[in-house]
Parts: sequence; C-alpha cells; structure tokens
Amino acid sequence: MQIKNFIVDKSLKELTQHRTMVFPIACYETTINQNKNGYIPLHWHDEFQFVLVMKGEAIFQINEEKLTVQEGEGLFINSGSLHMARDEVQSGCTYICLNVVPRFILSQELYTTFVTPYIQATNIPFLHLLPSELWGANILGSILKINQLIKQHSPYYEIDICVILSLMWKNLIRNGFKLEYEQAELSKSHRMKQMLNWIHLHYAEKILLEDIARAGHLSRSECCRYFKRMLKITPLNYVNDYRIQKSLILLQQPESNVTEVGYRVGFNSTSYFIDRFRKSMNMTPFAYKKALL
Repeated sequence: MQIKNFIVDKSLKELTQHRTMVFPIACYETTINQNKNGYIPLHWHDEFQFVLVMKGEAIFQINEEKLTVQEGEGLFINSGSLHMARDEVQSGCTYICLNVVPRFILSQELYTTFVTPYIQATNIPFLHLLPSELWGANILGSILKINQLIKQHSPYYEIDICVILSLMWKNLIRNGFKLEYEQAELSKSHRMKQMLNWIHLHYAEKILLEDIARAGHLSRSECCRYFKRMLKITPLNYVNDYRIQKSLILLQQPESNVTEVGYRVGFNSTSYFIDRFRKSMNMTPFAYKKALL
C-alpha cells in the first residue's frame, strides 16, 4: 500500500493509522515522488520505523541531521523523532517502511529493561543500517522477510513476525551503543514541537517571527537558530511551506478557487501565493489543479 497523503496533527504527529489493535505493526512500500507533495513531509509518530530502500536513493532528515540512504541500505528511526524524506536526484526511490508499536517489540517483562532505555536515549534519533555490517544486514533482511510474510498472509504469519521482530531488536541493541540522556536535547525537542504546534494552529493568520519565538519561549535570534539547526530552514519560510502543503488539500476540491485558497491558508497576495507555490511544487496552483481533473 502506498500512502500518498501524510495526515498530521498540529504538532506534526502523523495520524495515518499504521496498525490495528490486533496486530500493531504496518508494512508498506512507498515511492517518494508519488506523494502529493512530491516528498515525504516532516512528521513524527510514536512507532519505531524501519526503512529498507529497494530502488534509487533518498535524502532523509531526522531531527537536525541529514543523510543519504542508497539502494540496499536502510534506517531505524526512533520513536518521537521528526523526520522527512526527499528524492532529490529523481531516482524513483522506493522503500519498504515498517512501523512497529514499541510495546510490541518485546514482552512486557522485558520491555522496561531492553526497550525503554533506547526510546529515552537522546543520542539515538536514528541508526543507519548498512548491508556491509552484519547486524545491519540482519535487520535489513528481516524487514524484507516481514514484508513478504504480510503479503503472503500464510497461516501463523503473525507469530513468525513476532519472532523476527525480537531478533531484529536483539541485533539492534547488542552492538554496544552507549546510551546518553541529555536534558538539553530533550528540552530542545520539546521547544521545537511547541513552535511547530503553534504554527499549525495559526498558519492561516498573519504570523510574525516574534509570535513563533514566544511559543517556544525563545528570543527571535534563538528561534531562528533552532529552525536552521533542526529543519535547515528559516521559521517564516517554514510557515510558507506549511501553507503550501495545506493549500494542496483545498485545491483538490472541485469548487475551489486559487485566489480564495491562497487567502484561506494565510497568503495576503494571490501573486505571492502563486510564486511560492511554483517554487515549492515546480508548477503553478492553476496547473496543479488542472492536473487533478
């Protein structure tokens, strides 16, 4: 299943239902440029995410770090980490995405000892999984196997997946990563989410840099440093990019009007809306709307 529209709440937490109550995992294949934004927008979720790139390469950003993940490589993205992905070289990047509720990784008796410390660690927002390293190759192979089991739907496949998940986690934690717990890192993540939450509540209104900084209890200059360090973008450019994302949903409505949509998402000039839209989507909102017909 390809998820083409990432639905997030006002704090950027992804709302897409990845699981059922019976079997709290989801595994699907994603082609980045088929997303309605042309990329996977910034979001986070409580689930662990395991990624295996099947074709091409992608630039992933996790919190404030960026890295290129090539065909055959993968990622472990920790619970609560902000992340996004782009196919910047138009390689047709497709990857398997495995999302797992942390409490499903191990039994309740083992969870506190072997899972909780890794969720709480501030130095492991992600791990780069490389086939050249035995532990990484084992995890990458397990992602592929789980994807196959879900497709085949063989008898007792759920039990097979539970066994594989336990072995995946053992491979991940047995390599001696030194866990760190820095209050400053926890505070930085909390403040960033406070500012993003405020933007997503007020994006349709006039927004000043002072407003965003106040939401994070920061000065204007420190607010800019947070955004540039963590998201590689200025606060107000982030606001405009988020407004463009919201406009895509409105433009899909048959009765929508480009001028009206621009004003509804917070642009006070139609020409400025069109200009920002073109820079973000490589087409005008008129062309985007026409392509939907």
